[in-house]
Amino acid sequence: MHPRSRSTRALAQAALVLASAFAPAAVQAQDLPKMPPGMMNKLSEQLMKEMKPLDKPLHVKVCIFDIMGRAGPVYGIAQDIAIEARKWNLYVELLPFTNEGVAAESFRTGQCEGVAITTLRARMFNPFMGSLDAVGALPTYEHVKTALQVLMGSEKTYPLSISGKYQVVGLAPLGAAYVMVNDRSINSIEKAAGKKVAVMDWDKSQAKMIQQLGAQPVPSDITNFAQKFNNGVVDIIAAPALAFAPLELYRGLGTKGGVYKMPLINVTGSAVINRERIEKEVPDLDDRLMKMRKFGLQYVDQAIAAIRQIEKQVPNQYWMDVSAPDQEKYNVMMQQARLQLTAEGVYDPRMMGILKRVRCHHNPKAAECSTQDE
Repeated sequence: MHPRSRSTRALAQAALVLASAFAPAAVQAQDLPKMPPGMMNKLSEQLMKEMKPLDKPLHVKVCIFDIMGRAGPVYGIAQDIAIEARKWNLYVELLPFTNEGVAAESFRTGQCEGVAITTLRARMFNPFMGSLDAVGALPTYEHVKTALQVLMGSEKTYPLSISGKYQVVGLAPLGAAYVMVNDRSINSIEKAAGKKVAVMDWDKSQAKMIQQLGAQPVPSDITNFAQKFNNGVVDIIAAPALAFAPLELYRGLGTKGGVYKMPLINVTGSAVINRERIEKEVPDLDDRLMKMRKFGLQYVDQAIAAIRQIEKQVPNQYWMDVSAPDQEKYNVMMQQARLQLTAEGVYDPRMMGILKRVRCHHNPKAAECSTQDE
């Protein structure tokens, strides 16, 4: 094998190692920004001008993943939405789950008509939409906003939100995932060798990739990955800055740790429905969903502003700058990881093409924009 081929494959594997460390539970933090009083009612009044109520009552069950269950912020927002939904003759019964895997499986087996989960997990229902959170694919929040406008605001991409009987009806930004290490001396991919990395036990490929790099995978789940980092059981995790305070990740960072100031993944959440069940009772379902998607895009800026505000709460002492040469190396690394995962059928090539066009829209002079890759 040519030396360059070996090096790019190693970089791709390294990106997979870091991507595997991401724990989706982190975005369910208890101090997520609260919606101002009366805001939900105001939003429903605006939407009411664009969409009339259903002709007859529709009763549905929705599985909600919130690590804090009924006491969590996601479930709380879902309750507010359910109350407002009655104005459209839609009656929603919410079923809270503290385990995302159980929530997804309950939806898959028909216990719910809808489910709220991370887009990473939603890939099992729609490989195209589930590929949105690809490693390194959306380097800034400006990229995230553009991607959401393409996916949620365009009628051309609407059919791609449907996969069999399932449909992703909504996407929401949840924040960038940053690599966090308990020792600043782990300042390169090469130095991750021998270190312990938290991996999600529901994706067995993660452990394989970590072993190939020489690091040690530590099976974890959404309820204990932070505790393992804080107690020194693992050396490396990746999570949104939103998780820093509520999951007390500063304990794991200690006095020697740091956070790479470079997003690994821009995380989103997905709302998925079983359209086979619902469209039988809502003949104009597609028209209604398209209106709701476009309506939701009006508030992407507010969501991103809230995320930025929380990121500012991470003390400056923890942030680790990434040099321009290293950043370029990591960009190549993540691109190779995307190519490898696409070739293996993990990422959808159509989504990879869209995300590349988004990146080239923001930076047309980037090297990748003159190639046929992705």
